[in-house]
Amino acid sequence: MADAAHDKIRSIIETNDVVLFMKGVKTMPQCGFSSRVASILNYMAIEFADVNVLADDEIREGVKSFSDWPTIPQLYVKGEFVGGCDIVTELTLSGELDDMLAAKGVSFDKAAAEKIREANG
Repeated sequence: MADAAHDKIRSIIETNDVVLFMKGVKTMPQCGFSSRVASILNYMAIEFADVNVLADDEIREGVKSFSDWPTIPQLYVKGEFVGGCDIVTELTLSGELDDMLAAKGVSFDKAAAEKIREANG
C-alpha cells in the first residue's frame, strides 16, 4: 500500500512546482496549521497544488512516511520537502523562503513577503 501511495505522491510532486499536502483545500482549510501555510502561499501569490489529505487516507499516511515527517501540512517546492507549518512560518519571517523560491525559479510577490515580515517584526 505504501508503495502505491508513494508513487502517487511522487507523481504529484513531480508535476507541480509547489505542492501543499494539507487538511482541507486552499480555499477552505480544515485546520489552523494548514490554514496558516495556505494563507502565506496565497498572500505571496504563489501558485500551488493543494492535496486534501482528509479525502484520501492512503495519501494522508503515505505522505508522512514519504517525507519522514509526522505532521500535516507538508510543503514541497520543486520536488524538495520544505517542512510543516512552523518551518514554513520561520522561513517566511527570515526571508529564507523568498531565497528558496527565487533560486528555484518560482514566482512570488516579494512586496507581500515583506509585508508579512513587517507585520510580524
